[in-house]
Amino acid sequence: MRIDLNSDLGEGFGRWELGDDDALLSVVTSANVACGFHAGDPTVLRRTCAEAARRGVAIGAHTGYRDLAGFGRRFVDVPRAELTNDVLYQLGAIRQFAELAGSRVAYIKPHGALYNAIVHHEEQARAVVDAVTAFDPGLPVLGLPGSAWLRLAEEAGLPVVHEVFADRAYTPEGTLVPRRDPGAVLHDPREVAERCVRMATKGEIVAIDGSVITVKAASICVHGDTPGAVKIARTVRDALEEAGVALAPFTATTV
Repeated sequence: MRIDLNSDLGEGFGRWELGDDDALLSVVTSANVACGFHAGDPTVLRRTCAEAARRGVAIGAHTGYRDLAGFGRRFVDVPRAELTNDVLYQLGAIRQFAELAGSRVAYIKPHGALYNAIVHHEEQARAVVDAVTAFDPGLPVLGLPGSAWLRLAEEAGLPVVHEVFADRAYTPEGTLVPRRDPGAVLHDPREVAERCVRMATKGEIVAIDGSVITVKAASICVHGDTPGAVKIARTVRDALEEAGVALAPFTATTV
């Protein structure tokens, strides 16, 4: 068995720091690096890419809405052509820093509200697909199973990769419980680790109502901005390895 661990990194801005990127880069196998629209400035992005490359961690473009104040967690009603250009702009920025670090952009994973919107919002999902196909028609895309985003990406010929979330609660329909709802984010490292082992070995997720969802995913997301994020990530990795699950970037088999 083999699985990828991804985390959102490079989300500081100027003197404002978020998370412990260096510690997480010693745990995860893929880094979703902010591209400057929801978080991250050029210095933060370049430093994060350089450290990821040094550690052999795959670099992914974590593209979002132009929403620094809201950290990209507010829906923005962007016209399709404008959203395509916004995503292209972000992809170009992170590609430059990845290449300077001797690496490359290995995949794309939309961030926050954009990620959630394109589960069902067909027009915005098409806009992001348009951007990726224009940037690199062979670039793997990471997202939620069953989303419009992955369906349209697959129809466009893009390599599609399913992910699950280590510390987020799921609805019985397989979508994420909104962060504003009670129990949406899990904080107990052991509970999160046990969920991840079940995801990786049995392809099952227990929803918030106790029902069991079947899902086959190549990557598990461990958030970098939640309290105790590093401890959770390390506990998850240790538990997976103890269960006989190998950790490696999913891009090693998609490109």
